[in-house]
Amino acid sequence: MENKKIRIGTRGSKLALWQAHFIESQLNHAGFSTSIVEISSKGDKILDVSLAKIGSKGLFTEELEQMLCNGEIDIAVHSAKDVQSNLGDDLELIAFTEREEANDVLVGFEHVDLGVTHKNLIVGTSSTRRVAFLRHFYPHINIVDMRGNLQTRFEKLQNGHCHAMILAYAGVHRMNYDDFIIQKFPLDTFTPPVGQGTIAVQCAKSLNPEMRKSIIEAVNHRKTEICLRAERMFLQTMEGGCSVPTFAYAHWINDNEINIRAGIISLDGTSIVNQFLTVPAQEAEKAGEVIAKKVLQLGGKKILDGINKMTATNGF
Repeated sequence: MENKKIRIGTRGSKLALWQAHFIESQLNHAGFSTSIVEISSKGDKILDVSLAKIGSKGLFTEELEQMLCNGEIDIAVHSAKDVQSNLGDDLELIAFTEREEANDVLVGFEHVDLGVTHKNLIVGTSSTRRVAFLRHFYPHINIVDMRGNLQTRFEKLQNGHCHAMILAYAGVHRMNYDDFIIQKFPLDTFTPPVGQGTIAVQCAKSLNPEMRKSIIEAVNHRKTEICLRAERMFLQTMEGGCSVPTFAYAHWINDNEINIRAGIISLDGTSIVNQFLTVPAQEAEKAGEVIAKKVLQLGGKKILDGINKMTATNGF
């Protein structure tokens, strides 16, 4: 392929730019010239409303996806957890970076013990899944909505909006906030959302096939991709977005097999359906569908219907 400059679209937050520059470095290492195109997404602009009330579809990706369709950029770089399950007919995910630790972490400027009953303890998060898990495992804790980029959230924490926050380890680590980690939540209890810990590269299906192939060769981590395809098939079958507290985590347990843990939890944390499955790697994506159907049959559909009814009633 002629060494055409690859235009990389990204949100403008420090973490999003870190991700874009990481992809850029891999492309540069492979011999390609690049340029970064920054945008501000709907999710970045609306900070005074919870994620659940805004609506989940394309909250952090819609503007970049439109630019891909218009040919204004060649690829878009996202946190994989922000990419909705249904991309439509014109777009596709072609690469996933090697996954960072996928855990959620509790962060703060002073030590906080969630296990100690303390009626005044306040924890901040913008995730409905994390809220639901907190209500399930730590019902005594007060929760406040915490929107904004990582730096904004830490400013709110410092200004006393809460005593601690729950964030993804990957973002905390990439922004060098490791010293503020109080607790790392186990993956089998606070199971992450689909895609947490990895960076996804998206393009239009009309992208030059040679460029597409070259980007995959330079960026894609095949073992991570296999896990992410399984998780995303789970999400697609569940028909859940980022405002629905589904969770899924697939990982390799040996050279040939993958374990998938996935489920859904009610918004109030009182009901949870949690399933796991071990399958040969070549069956991983199909297993994502299988485990979703099992979750729905074992009570997940009831939880999902309740969430949909609640959001419709409240006009979300």
